[in-house]
Amino acid sequence: MNHFTSSISAALFGLSTILLPACSNPSFDDIVVGDQRTEKEISRNAFRHPVDTLEFLNVQPDMTVVEIWPGGGWYASILAPYLKDEGQYYAAHFDPESSVKFFRTMRSKFENRMQSHAAFSNVTLSTMAPPEKLDIAPEGSADRVLTFRNVHNWMRNRSEQAVFNAFYKALKPGGIVGVIEHRAPENFTYEQMVKSGYVKESYVIQLAEKAGLELLGRSEINRNPQDTKNYVNGVWTLPPTLRVIDSQRDRMLSIGESDRMTLKFVKPTND
Repeated sequence: MNHFTSSISAALFGLSTILLPACSNPSFDDIVVGDQRTEKEISRNAFRHPVDTLEFLNVQPDMTVVEIWPGGGWYASILAPYLKDEGQYYAAHFDPESSVKFFRTMRSKFENRMQSHAAFSNVTLSTMAPPEKLDIAPEGSADRVLTFRNVHNWMRNRSEQAVFNAFYKALKPGGIVGVIEHRAPENFTYEQMVKSGYVKESYVIQLAEKAGLELLGRSEINRNPQDTKNYVNGVWTLPPTLRVIDSQRDRMLSIGESDRMTLKFVKPTND
């Protein structure tokens, strides 16, 4: 079964709606504060460091980039306009036929958003529902596969290795996987990782290497030493979820978002 859908047509939009500058070399600095992004999204730039993160992953405007489970579109609202003219953005989203209502709803909202602005006029949707549906992009087509804060989700049904194998399959030789994930202490058990939403850096490296990828580099761009990682409600205690009682809210806001690993892996060119 082919899970790819057609690119969203630019004809849906009038030229008057395009406020981002048209240029052959778009700037992340401009795009991250562009009018295609919500104020709430822009307010999180300070915690998620999108410019530094995407530069570390060496994302270029003429690349084919697959984002895994883009949710509401926080990074999609940066990547899609950046790649619109010269590259290709794939959104490997939830299954629109899922038995889980949340997945169906989020997929529908994302599709609607991708029709809301000319900046999103060159987006291709695919489906990732591990372990059954893993055709995130045509085999060997992607320069980059990127995932932001998702690994812990796949661990709930032990599909994480199948997902990393799918990354490898979609990548071109020499292509890069970028992983940003909540970082657990190295003494956490598997069960603690699943419950808390924090994942050991060594475990992510293990998954990638087992899939055939090689560690290319790591960065502390998204490090947060104030995150103690010992909350009753796990990582969801911190912003932006803030699963806390009112008396704890200010303290969690002062900590900020989670401590995160930022890793990049390469598919060897001799494969």
